[in-house]
Amino acid sequence: MANSYEPFSIRVDVRIGDVDPQLHVTGPAYQHYADHARFECVQAAGISVEELLRDGLGPVNLETTIRYHRELRAGDCAEVTCAWTWSDGKTYRVEHALTRSDGELSATVSHVSGLLDLNTRKLVPNPAEEWARRAADPTLLGLPAWMQV
Repeated sequence: MANSYEPFSIRVDVRIGDVDPQLHVTGPAYQHYADHARFECVQAAGISVEELLRDGLGPVNLETTIRYHRELRAGDCAEVTCAWTWSDGKTYRVEHALTRSDGELSATVSHVSGLLDLNTRKLVPNPAEEWARRAADPTLLGLPAWMQV
């Protein structure tokens, strides 16, 4: 079910607490920026995380990879994109590109994710369907509008 679309994006300002003694953004901060972008994307799609949890479902990251390209430093700002790629299985990918205001790619953060049934502690068989069912605008999640129920 792979598709191509314009990824969701937000702007993030680097704060002093996000950097190491050399004033480089730390690895955990890159992951926090990606997590924040994904959360904002889900909200923009019209999904209530509270309702998702109340329904006994929770998104989980099964694998996270950070690839560094150019340093991001204290005082910089970055555009963080959030692009979802779906398959027919229990997992999906969320790719983030962090681009500095000068246009240089700073890092990419890639997740293999799933949607966990919090009662059975197992991944749901069709996470795309679960996300689309809850989304007012599933296209922000890389899902076709026709999937909206």
